[in-house]
Amino acid sequence: MSASLIGFVGILIMFGLLVLRVPVAFAMFSVGFVGITVLDSSRSAFSLLASETFTLASSPELVVIPLFILMGNVASITGMSQKLYDAAYAIIGQLRGGLASATVIGCGGFAALSGSSVASALTMGKVALGQMDRFKYNTRLSTGVVAAGGTLGILIPPSTGFVIYAILTEQSIGRLFLAGVLPGIMLLMLFIFVIMVICWFRPEYGPAGPATSWRNKGKALLGAGPIVAVILLTIGGIYGGLFSPVEAAAVGAGVVILAGFFTRALSLKTLWHASRDAVVTTATVMLILIAAHMINPFMALSHIPSAVGELLSGLGLGVIGTLILILVIYLVLGCFLEGFAMLVLTLPIFFPIIMSLGIDPIWFGVLTVLTLEMGLISPPVGINVFIVKSVAPNVDLGDIFRGVLPFWLMMILAVALLIAFPQIVLFLPNTMFG
Repeated sequence: MSASLIGFVGILIMFGLLVLRVPVAFAMFSVGFVGITVLDSSRSAFSLLASETFTLASSPELVVIPLFILMGNVASITGMSQKLYDAAYAIIGQLRGGLASATVIGCGGFAALSGSSVASALTMGKVALGQMDRFKYNTRLSTGVVAAGGTLGILIPPSTGFVIYAILTEQSIGRLFLAGVLPGIMLLMLFIFVIMVICWFRPEYGPAGPATSWRNKGKALLGAGPIVAVILLTIGGIYGGLFSPVEAAAVGAGVVILAGFFTRALSLKTLWHASRDAVVTTATVMLILIAAHMINPFMALSHIPSAVGELLSGLGLGVIGTLILILVIYLVLGCFLEGFAMLVLTLPIFFPIIMSLGIDPIWFGVLTVLTLEMGLISPPVGINVFIVKSVAPNVDLGDIFRGVLPFWLMMILAVALLIAFPQIVLFLPNTMFG
């Protein structure tokens, strides 16, 4: 049996294990370890396991993951996300569809603290769905806004998706964080635009809320000051060269914790719970990364990336055509697989092809992460849709999927704009790093 055939058999076995609900890390580890043993030797497999585990565990870049997760957990516990939502609602809530637009802004702001799409959808769902129901918003619009708005968590920095991509491809975490800023803002504005269009043609979908006095507007803005300050401090510090991503994560987590204790919204008990959740999430990510570093050498030994590269080159699609085909594959896989699983499974195959075509890896990273976002609201998996369903159990699942469709189309438009105008992605990182 040839090396390539062994590689393809390994991939099929891995997908079979995932279908059987075997955890992603264990499925990848098993196939990678056995594959390296078959193609090389058991000594190489054990040696690789020991060396890669130690290398990853001692990697300082990975410290950003638990710190940013902790920052997001504390921000949620202390009610910072609620205050950001209240500020957005005070400013635009009196407009038609204003409550839905405020929800999108709240999702974007919370995403800039948590770096997690699921956390954004869950937190803002609890905060906003009751309010929109109180003002008689159509359930398709209200649930669709929360599910789609939550996807901003994987694009607006700090993004765990960018950290995973950077580790797997040996790219700069700082460049990727900055590369996600303008696309994240653009996608947020596209979501608000589609809300305005829906409410223009269907006014009953998003009735205007009560007007807010200037005094209350100022009070709400003042309440959101701490969370805005943390966002500007972390992202602005990276852009200004004051902090590395790791230092920015530490500063952000420290400021949020101190603010929580100062306002008495955080206790030692709640800090312990937030820290424990951050450790559990980090351990899960670490297991996936270790497994990814077992599957990557197996892919290399089996020559799968070169075989797929030759296949794509033979199609004669050109650089942009090949890029679009890869993104379409990600889009289809996103309907069935979790985003992180797709990254670790496919990057060993696609990334060498991308580099051989001369495609900027930072640009490709943002396009990939944005495409992964679409999987979060695509049937049949649509993790964010099921998160919203858990918060709003009385809403039909089909209505939620129909509600996210306009936002899904806006994400397609965002991908097209980023392909047509790469500088939207590359402007900030090129400005910072020359």
